[in-house]
Amino acid sequence: MILAALLVGSGGLAVGQAGIEASVLDKLKRLFPAATSFTPKEGEPLHFTAYTGDGRGGRSLLGYAFWTTEVVPLERGYGGPIVMLVGLDTKGLISGIIIGDHREPYGNFSIDMPQFSAQFRNKDIRDPFKLGEDIDAVSRATITMSSAVRSIRNASRRVARTLLAPPAAAK
Repeated sequence: MILAALLVGSGGLAVGQAGIEASVLDKLKRLFPAATSFTPKEGEPLHFTAYTGDGRGGRSLLGYAFWTTEVVPLERGYGGPIVMLVGLDTKGLISGIIIGDHREPYGNFSIDMPQFSAQFRNKDIRDPFKLGEDIDAVSRATITMSSAVRSIRNASRRVARTLLAPPAAAK
């Protein structure tokens, strides 16, 4: 049974359902608002799985969430790794991204701007992901923007190749 109440885990971190840290669980719920449960991080590449219940004890797969730095660990922005949590639905559409941690010197003038994250919502992973074309450069932090876009694209495509069924061929 899924743990519904919050417990205090090791190190004083609040741990919620299925042993997922409360702050991460909050982010997962933002990416998949209809989800009723999430699995702990598992598999290769590492990912969380989002499910919705059907009210009769069954559940349906909604999608997957993953940290870009765990899927494409060598990608770096100007100031180092850019940690982003990406949600990917079962059709290959990005449900959203949440900027986790980064050490970029330009902060609010870079990927922290809400316009950056907003443009990925419902974006198909088969799109080109070209900065200045289908992705707006919302700041002048070119190295960071390019790295973040590459990281989202490459991580999403790797997760999709591993976990999603290929689209049906047109007849």
